[in-house]
Amino acid sequence: MSVFEADGFDHHEQVVFASDAATGLRAIIAIHDTRRGPALGGCRYWHYPDERAALTDVLRLSRGMTYKAAMADLPLGGGKTVVLADPAAAKTPDLMRALGRAVERLGGRYIVAEDVGTSPADMAEVRKETRHVSGLDSGGGDPSPATAYGVWRGIHAAVNHRLRRNRLDGLRVAVQGVGHVGYHLCRHLHEDGARLYVSDVRAASVERAAREFGATPVAPENIHDVEADVFAPCALGAVVNDRTVERLRVAVVAGSANNQLAQDRHGDRLAERGILYAPDYVINAGGLINVQHERMEGGYDRAAAYAHIGRIERTLVELFGRAERDGVPPHVAADRVAEDRLRAAA
Repeated sequence: MSVFEADGFDHHEQVVFASDAATGLRAIIAIHDTRRGPALGGCRYWHYPDERAALTDVLRLSRGMTYKAAMADLPLGGGKTVVLADPAAAKTPDLMRALGRAVERLGGRYIVAEDVGTSPADMAEVRKETRHVSGLDSGGGDPSPATAYGVWRGIHAAVNHRLRRNRLDGLRVAVQGVGHVGYHLCRHLHEDGARLYVSDVRAASVERAAREFGATPVAPENIHDVEADVFAPCALGAVVNDRTVERLRVAVVAGSANNQLAQDRHGDRLAERGILYAPDYVINAGGLINVQHERMEGGYDRAAAYAHIGRIERTLVELFGRAERDGVPPHVAADRVAEDRLRAAA
């Protein structure tokens, strides 16, 4: 398997395959770009069908982190870790410490944090082996609420731009995935008076959202068919694809999932259909911003972090305006802004 020819490879600076026989660790760490600063990105613990799928995921996610940091104007580059979970074995503290040793060997070029399948407790184990870690309970902790807050502010921007509404009461939102981020997003939307339709592969998560927010449960395979104002993908990526892009019956796509477009042409198709897409690495940057505030001199200041996250709304307003002026879809406009900032850093 050639890394250089793998799906998702985009001139990554470094791709490391790490293993540890004693703990069973099998991980891939991808450092995409460090022109703006050290690469920061979470550790995803996931059962992949094969090594190729894991490599594709880490390459795409790390590139997205580079663009996310650039659009949030943070002094960071993009990186990511995926741990190939063994379905027959449990995740252990020893395994996370082995990961910490792998991160330490990179000498500070990469900073790890939590992601899907990992937690602040896992990062505390990583911290025993390296200082190049964020997302600890002693700092900002779980970044999911921060990500959800940024997405909520971003939905305000998208709804105002596309539907000319400055309030969300009565807005119909279909939320795909009500785990950590999706749950907190639903809470914000419910408090705003939105009508929620939710799906998740975990029935308990759907039941919780229905009980607490009055959400309407939807089967996972049908969430793309819900007639709503906003589709909010908050699970895994590539959810806007050849099978789903024509089924969407919404005016806005805006959610927390990374790499929501299976390919760029799906963003083009959304624009052709009159559906406004909030580029994922812009709207979901709240967690990264929160993690960066952990690293600031003087320690973590939640008020300052959330004020910074709130600026995602203004960033999207400006981005939507630029896209219209340039006559391009928002995902193209976002790439251009991010690439300009990366060139300036170089």
